[in-house]
Amino acid sequence: MPEPRLVTDVRDWRGPVLFVHAHPDDETIATGALIAELVALGIQVDLVTATRGERGEVVAGSTTATEGSPELVEHREGEIFEALSDLGVSRRCYLGASPARAPAQAPRRYLDSGMRWVRPGLAGPAEDSGPEALTSASLTEAAADLSAAIDAWRPARIVSYDEGGGYGHPDHVRVHQIVRAAAAASGVALTEVVSEAETVSVLDLSHRTDLVRRALGRYRSQVSVEGSDIVHVGGQREPITTRIALREVS
Repeated sequence: MPEPRLVTDVRDWRGPVLFVHAHPDDETIATGALIAELVALGIQVDLVTATRGERGEVVAGSTTATEGSPELVEHREGEIFEALSDLGVSRRCYLGASPARAPAQAPRRYLDSGMRWVRPGLAGPAEDSGPEALTSASLTEAAADLSAAIDAWRPARIVSYDEGGGYGHPDHVRVHQIVRAAAAASGVALTEVVSEAETVSVLDLSHRTDLVRRALGRYRSQVSVEGSDIVHVGGQREPITTRIALREVS
């Protein structure tokens, strides 16, 4: 594999560009500004989301749905629809559902694996994730499902997490592994969002802040937006991401 190189400009990218994320809200938190920039450049942006965020905590007062319930799944499906409408993404699916399901296989759901905080800013796997969780699934099966979406949508490039998964969430790390396998099998160019905190962000998309803030506001059950910050359910606060480090790995 060629030596990775940092991306400093996306104006020469061609579409479609396929983003792959673990849960509803990840695409907006981590790459909303990049998605908005590409759409503004006239590039088709597609999204595969691996799970429905079934085990995500719920912002108090945002919904009567409870963690893990079918009602919460439905609620979060509505949130991601609204957020992607703001960002300009019209073509999307869940991993395990058409077109992101291998031929001749019945649809399946990959479930949110859950997580625990190892230390502030670093997540680790939940101790009670079940056999249907994304992290328990066969890498071969999951990669074949993503490959089916690649065959259907024919992206020129895939964008997803690096090996750190942003902040170590086990589903993010698993998505990285799935994407690496599917990209290698298909020969599609792969660009990863660099998660190392010490890496200088090289792509400044701060002119997309207002649009990302509006899209983040759709995720009322998951995060709160306070000025230029995102506040997570557990109280973790981070700036809205508009400076992104990307590296081309293939």
